[in-house]
Amino acid sequence: MSGASAVDAAISSRRSVRGFLPRAVPRATLEEILSVSARAPSGTNMQPWRVYVLCGGAKQKLIDALLHAFDHEADSHRDEHNYYPEPFFEPYQGRRRKVGLDLYSLVGVARGDMAARRAQHRKNYSFFGAPVGLIFTMHRNLKVGSWLDYGMFLQNIMIAARARGLDTCPQAAFGQFHKVIREELSFSEDERVICGMSLGFEDKEASENFLQTERVPVSEFAVFLDDRTQ
Repeated sequence: MSGASAVDAAISSRRSVRGFLPRAVPRATLEEILSVSARAPSGTNMQPWRVYVLCGGAKQKLIDALLHAFDHEADSHRDEHNYYPEPFFEPYQGRRRKVGLDLYSLVGVARGDMAARRAQHRKNYSFFGAPVGLIFTMHRNLKVGSWLDYGMFLQNIMIAARARGLDTCPQAAFGQFHKVIREELSFSEDERVICGMSLGFEDKEASENFLQTERVPVSEFAVFLDDRTQ
Protein backbone atom coordinates (compact mmCIF):
# COMPACT_ATOMS: atom_id res chain seq x y z
CA MET A 1 0.00 0.00 0.00
CA SER A 2 1.40 3.40 -0.97
CA GLY A 3 1.91 6.15 1.57
CA ALA A 4 -1.13 8.08 0.37
CA SER A 5 -3.28 4.94 0.33
CA ALA A 6 -2.24 4.02 3.88
CA VAL A 7 -3.08 7.49 5.17
CA ASP A 8 -6.38 7.54 3.31
CA ALA A 9 -7.26 4.10 4.70
CA ALA A 10 -6.57 5.22 8.27
CA ILE A 11 -8.70 8.33 7.82
CA SER A 12 -11.61 6.67 6.02
CA SER A 13 -11.76 3.72 8.43
CA ARG A 14 -11.86 5.93 11.53
CA ARG A 15 -15.20 5.53 13.30
CA SER A 16 -16.62 6.31 16.70
CA VAL A 17 -16.53 2.84 18.26
CA ARG A 18 -18.82 2.30 21.26
CA GLY A 19 -17.95 -1.27 22.20
CA PHE A 20 -14.44 -2.51 22.99
CA LEU A 21 -12.69 -5.73 23.87
CA PRO A 22 -10.93 -5.92 27.28
CA ARG A 23 -7.61 -6.58 25.51
CA ALA A 24 -4.87 -4.34 26.91
CA VAL A 25 -2.97 -1.80 24.82
CA PRO A 26 0.79 -1.70 25.57
CA ARG A 27 2.08 1.52 27.10
CA ALA A 28 4.73 1.73 24.39
CA THR A 29 1.99 1.83 21.76
CA LEU A 30 0.18 4.61 23.61
CA GLU A 31 3.39 6.61 23.86
CA GLU A 32 4.02 6.15 20.13
CA ILE A 33 0.53 7.40 19.30
CA LEU A 34 0.87 10.47 21.51
CA SER A 35 4.37 11.23 20.28
CA VAL A 36 3.47 11.22 16.59
CA SER A 37 0.18 13.04 17.29
CA ALA A 38 2.05 15.87 18.99
CA ARG A 39 3.40 16.80 15.55
CA ALA A 40 0.04 18.52 15.04
CA PRO A 41 0.42 22.18 14.12
CA SER A 42 -0.29 24.85 16.70
CA GLY A 43 -0.08 28.61 16.54
CA THR A 44 3.48 29.74 17.32
CA ASN A 45 4.12 26.14 18.43
CA MET A 46 2.20 26.64 21.68
CA GLN A 47 1.16 22.95 21.88
CA PRO A 48 -1.85 23.61 24.14
CA TRP A 49 -2.73 19.99 24.86
CA ARG A 50 -2.46 18.02 28.09
CA VAL A 51 -3.52 14.38 28.27
CA TYR A 52 -4.36 12.08 31.19
CA VAL A 53 -3.97 8.44 30.11
CA LEU A 54 -6.02 6.11 32.32
CA CYS A 55 -5.77 2.33 32.50
CA GLY A 56 -6.52 -0.34 35.10
CA GLY A 57 -7.40 0.80 38.59
CA ALA A 58 -6.87 4.48 37.86
CA LYS A 59 -9.43 4.32 35.07
CA GLN A 60 -11.89 2.37 37.20
CA LYS A 61 -11.62 4.89 40.03
CA LEU A 62 -12.61 7.70 37.69
CA ILE A 63 -15.40 5.59 36.16
CA ASP A 64 -16.86 4.90 39.61
CA ALA A 65 -16.89 8.60 40.47
CA LEU A 66 -18.41 9.58 37.14
CA LEU A 67 -21.15 6.95 37.27
CA HIS A 68 -22.05 8.00 40.80
CA ALA A 69 -22.34 11.61 39.66
CA PHE A 70 -24.37 10.61 36.60
CA ASP A 71 -26.77 8.48 38.65
CA HIS A 72 -27.24 10.81 41.63
CA GLU A 73 -26.09 14.35 40.83
CA ALA A 74 -26.43 14.88 37.08
CA ASP A 75 -28.75 17.88 37.38
CA SER A 76 -26.14 19.79 39.40
CA HIS A 77 -23.38 19.39 36.78
CA ARG A 78 -23.04 21.61 33.73
CA ASP A 79 -20.55 21.98 30.89
CA GLU A 80 -18.23 24.95 31.03
CA HIS A 81 -18.73 25.61 27.32
CA ASN A 82 -21.44 25.06 24.73
CA TYR A 83 -20.44 22.31 22.32
CA TYR A 84 -23.67 22.55 20.32
CA PRO A 85 -25.72 25.54 19.11
CA GLU A 86 -28.78 26.56 21.10
CA PRO A 87 -31.22 26.18 19.51
CA PHE A 88 -30.21 23.68 16.82
CA PHE A 89 -31.00 24.60 13.23
CA GLU A 90 -30.87 22.96 9.82
CA PRO A 91 -29.10 21.22 8.23
CA TYR A 92 -27.28 20.36 11.47
CA GLN A 93 -30.35 19.38 13.47
CA GLY A 94 -31.41 16.87 10.82
CA ARG A 95 -27.97 15.28 10.70
CA ARG A 96 -27.88 15.00 14.48
CA ARG A 97 -31.32 13.41 14.67
CA LYS A 98 -30.48 10.87 12.00
CA VAL A 99 -27.30 9.59 13.64
CA GLY A 100 -29.09 9.39 16.99
CA LEU A 101 -32.01 7.45 15.57
CA ASP A 102 -29.67 5.13 13.65
CA LEU A 103 -27.69 4.36 16.80
CA TYR A 104 -30.77 3.77 18.95
CA SER A 105 -32.24 1.50 16.30
CA LEU A 106 -29.13 -0.67 16.32
CA VAL A 107 -29.14 -1.07 20.11
CA GLY A 108 -32.89 -1.63 20.35
CA VAL A 109 -33.90 1.66 21.94
CA ALA A 110 -37.44 2.59 20.96
CA ARG A 111 -38.36 6.15 20.05
CA GLY A 112 -39.42 7.96 23.21
CA ASP A 113 -37.84 5.44 25.61
CA MET A 114 -35.94 7.99 27.64
CA ALA A 115 -34.78 5.49 30.27
CA ALA A 116 -33.11 3.36 27.60
CA ARG A 117 -31.57 6.43 26.00
CA ARG A 118 -30.17 7.46 29.36
CA ALA A 119 -28.74 3.99 29.88
CA GLN A 120 -27.02 4.15 26.50
CA HIS A 121 -25.62 7.61 27.27
CA ARG A 122 -24.37 6.33 30.64
CA LYS A 123 -21.95 4.01 28.82
CA ASN A 124 -19.88 7.06 27.90
CA TYR A 125 -18.66 7.28 31.46
CA SER A 126 -17.25 3.76 31.49
CA PHE A 127 -15.35 4.55 28.27
CA PHE A 128 -17.57 1.98 26.52
CA GLY A 129 -15.53 -0.79 28.10
CA ALA A 130 -12.29 0.35 26.43
CA PRO A 131 -9.01 -0.59 28.15
CA VAL A 132 -7.73 2.98 27.81
CA GLY A 133 -9.47 6.20 28.74
CA LEU A 134 -8.07 9.59 27.78
CA ILE A 135 -9.00 12.91 29.33
CA PHE A 136 -7.89 16.04 27.49
CA THR A 137 -7.43 19.42 29.15
CA MET A 138 -6.17 22.86 28.18
CA HIS A 139 -5.30 26.02 30.09
CA ARG A 140 -8.54 27.95 30.41
CA ASN A 141 -6.98 31.27 29.39
CA LEU A 142 -6.12 30.04 25.91
CA LYS A 143 -8.31 31.29 23.08
CA VAL A 144 -10.06 30.02 19.95
CA GLY A 145 -6.81 29.42 18.06
CA SER A 146 -5.76 26.84 20.62
CA TRP A 147 -9.15 25.12 20.33
CA LEU A 148 -8.53 24.77 16.60
CA ASP A 149 -5.04 23.43 17.27
CA TYR A 150 -6.47 20.95 19.76
CA GLY A 151 -8.82 19.53 17.15
CA MET A 152 -5.90 18.72 14.89
CA PHE A 153 -4.12 17.00 17.78
CA LEU A 154 -7.19 14.90 18.59
CA GLN A 155 -7.60 13.89 14.96
CA ASN A 156 -3.95 12.84 14.84
CA ILE A 157 -4.50 10.55 17.82
CA MET A 158 -7.48 8.87 16.17
CA ILE A 159 -5.66 8.38 12.86
CA ALA A 160 -2.46 7.15 14.52
CA ALA A 161 -4.56 4.68 16.52
CA ARG A 162 -6.22 3.37 13.34
CA ALA A 163 -2.81 2.91 11.71
CA ARG A 164 -2.01 0.52 14.59
CA GLY A 165 -5.24 -1.46 14.35
CA LEU A 166 -6.93 0.39 17.22
CA ASP A 167 -10.21 2.26 17.40
CA THR A 168 -11.39 5.30 19.31
CA CYS A 169 -14.43 7.31 20.30
CA PRO A 170 -14.02 11.04 21.02
CA GLN A 171 -16.51 12.04 23.72
CA ALA A 172 -17.74 15.51 24.54
CA ALA A 173 -19.93 13.96 27.26
CA PHE A 174 -17.13 14.17 29.82
CA GLY A 175 -17.35 17.96 29.82
CA GLN A 176 -20.51 17.88 31.93
CA PHE A 177 -18.62 16.33 34.85
CA HIS A 178 -15.49 18.47 34.73
CA LYS A 179 -15.64 19.06 38.50
CA VAL A 180 -15.62 15.33 39.21
CA ILE A 181 -12.77 14.76 36.77
CA ARG A 182 -10.73 17.62 38.24
CA GLU A 183 -11.13 16.24 41.75
CA GLU A 184 -10.27 12.67 40.78
CA LEU A 185 -7.26 13.57 38.64
CA SER A 186 -6.07 16.37 40.95
CA PHE A 187 -5.41 19.08 38.42
CA SER A 188 -5.81 22.79 39.03
CA GLU A 189 -8.61 25.20 38.19
CA ASP A 190 -6.36 26.55 35.43
CA GLU A 191 -7.09 23.43 33.37
CA ARG A 192 -10.32 23.12 31.42
CA VAL A 193 -11.67 19.70 30.43
CA ILE A 194 -11.95 19.62 26.63
CA CYS A 195 -13.24 16.08 26.09
CA GLY A 196 -12.53 12.42 26.74
CA MET A 197 -11.72 9.55 24.42
CA SER A 198 -12.05 5.78 24.54
CA LEU A 199 -9.25 3.80 22.90
CA GLY A 200 -8.77 0.09 22.34
CA PHE A 201 -9.66 -2.85 20.14
CA GLU A 202 -13.15 -2.90 18.63
CA ASP A 203 -15.64 -5.51 19.75
CA LYS A 204 -16.89 -6.50 16.31
CA GLU A 205 -19.95 -8.19 17.79
CA ALA A 206 -21.23 -5.10 19.60
CA SER A 207 -24.37 -3.88 17.84
CA GLU A 208 -23.36 -0.23 18.38
CA ASN A 209 -20.38 -0.76 16.12
CA PHE A 210 -22.52 -1.50 13.09
CA LEU A 211 -23.40 2.20 12.91
CA GLN A 212 -22.37 3.69 9.57
CA THR A 213 -22.51 7.46 9.53
CA GLU A 214 -22.92 9.39 6.30
CA ARG A 215 -20.95 12.29 4.86
CA VAL A 216 -22.26 14.86 2.42
CA PRO A 217 -20.47 14.98 -0.95
CA VAL A 218 -17.66 17.44 -1.63
CA SER A 219 -19.97 19.38 -3.94
CA GLU A 220 -22.16 20.26 -0.95
CA PHE A 221 -19.49 21.91 1.18
CA ALA A 222 -16.65 22.98 -1.14
CA VAL A 223 -16.58 25.99 -3.45
CA PHE A 224 -13.92 25.78 -6.14
CA LEU A 225 -12.82 29.20 -7.47
CA ASP A 226 -10.51 28.35 -10.35
CA ASP A 227 -10.48 29.76 -13.87
CA ARG A 228 -8.00 27.22 -15.17
CA THR A 229 -9.19 24.77 -17.80
CA GLN A 230 -9.79 21.21 -16.68
